[in-house]
Amino acid sequence: MMYPLVRELAVDGIPVTVTCRVLKIARAPYYRWLTEPVTGADLVAAHRANALFDAHRDDPEFGYR
Repeated sequence: MMYPLVRELAVDGIPVTVTCRVLKIARAPYYRWLTEPVTGADLVAAHRANALFDAHRDDPEFGYR
């Protein structure tokens, strides 16, 4: 994801418009990402990965059969 790069360049004084044009990304998704950097789908995927990890924690082969 290039949005953290856009944010870092904006802090350094490079306009978001210019950065998005050079990287060929739209500005609107960038501003949406600023308000909510972790999407609901990413959060659900993280919870599922944690549940899988916890389910196989006691298995010495970590679930490999």
